[in-house]
Amino acid sequence: MKPDPHAPCPCASGQPYKTCCQPLHKGAPPPTPERLMRSRYCAYKFGLTDYIINTTHPDGPHYQANRAQWKRDIEDFCQTTNFVHLAVLSAVGDSVLFRATLFAGTRDVSFTEISLFRQHNGRWKYHSGTQTP
Repeated sequence: MKPDPHAPCPCASGQPYKTCCQPLHKGAPPPTPERLMRSRYCAYKFGLTDYIINTTHPDGPHYQANRAQWKRDIEDFCQTTNFVHLAVLSAVGDSVLFRATLFAGTRDVSFTEISLFRQHNGRWKYHSGTQTP
């Protein structure tokens, strides 16, 4: 899916994509873990695999040394998943609690997660997440 810069941002911030997540996707540093989490959700929705890889902390469990395979895995996930809605439930310090509504075909694969973010080279990066019931 190609982003419309004038449409509401899929991260549910209430802002247009061009002033919300697009600047981060173009290289602006995310100022907070919440902004990074929102921009990563949008990146998955739009299939921006390099952004997802580049905003993953190298010490986190999702980091993969084989970048080409990692990119293919993310592309497959993005192409087979419908990203319906994001709800940020809380953001405190380096943690963000959110609910992502997703479908793989007709199967509901939605989840709630507490994501942990860490600084790396002066920028926020996604480190890890724990799904909650």
